[in-house]
Amino acid sequence: MDQIAIISDIHGNLTALQRTLEDIRERGITHIYSLGDIIAKGTHAEECVRLVRDCCEVSIQGNCDDVFSRDMDLTGVDQLSADRFRWNQNKISPESKEYLRSLPFSHEFYLSGRLVRMFHAHPGKNDRYIGAIDSFDHLYSMFLPTEKTPSQEKADIAIYGHIHLPFVQKLYNRIILNPGSVGNSMDCVRDPERDGDVRANTVINYLILRGTLGSRDWNGPLSYEIINIPYDIEQELSTNGDNIELEAYEKELRLGWYRNMAKVERMAREKGLLQ
Repeated sequence: MDQIAIISDIHGNLTALQRTLEDIRERGITHIYSLGDIIAKGTHAEECVRLVRDCCEVSIQGNCDDVFSRDMDLTGVDQLSADRFRWNQNKISPESKEYLRSLPFSHEFYLSGRLVRMFHAHPGKNDRYIGAIDSFDHLYSMFLPTEKTPSQEKADIAIYGHIHLPFVQKLYNRIILNPGSVGNSMDCVRDPERDGDVRANTVINYLILRGTLGSRDWNGPLSYEIINIPYDIEQELSTNGDNIELEAYEKELRLGWYRNMAKVERMAREKGLLQ
């Protein structure tokens, strides 16, 4: 049986990425696929890009990989956003920018008969937010092809990142998988009175798929497993002294609180998930 490790949303966290690759090697897994957002937030963007280039046989483009690898007219942009953009851009070399710009939007393969489609956030848009709690119509759209997908078939398994939260959802005899985040794990559904131990949240997450790679035979076995690994958060933060958003980054890594919860609440209300 083939094993594929699927990683996502590293966000410049070198300590977490190194620990993830170590765990993957210890399990004897040789196929590693990346769902994007290698860069932005953490200070080690260049090192993370180089590691992904060396270790991942498949890598697709995340929204941050796209935005921060391109030139942008910052006229009219507020000072904080402009500074953040320049800081993230300065963390990657011209060669790495070219690599990130060249990454595909989506990737497909067969595993034990199932058509598996990978993308960063949505098959039509790499920054669309589809949550673990969402409408059936929004979730079903994850299986549908678009002009950006390699084929025009409906996927049997859709795998995406972007939301930094691992989950598995079966819907209409199909499966949605999210590996969570390697370097920036969080849960946007938070309540101080209901929250469990924060250590369950602030870990490395990645996905292992098992099956027969390239086979269109449905009789083959197939399984999936979400992996959680603790790592040295303080070690990573100790190397982020020049981080332009260090306070927000510390809060995300230590507490798993997204830096812009107002944005999450607004999206939840728009989807009818909050009153």
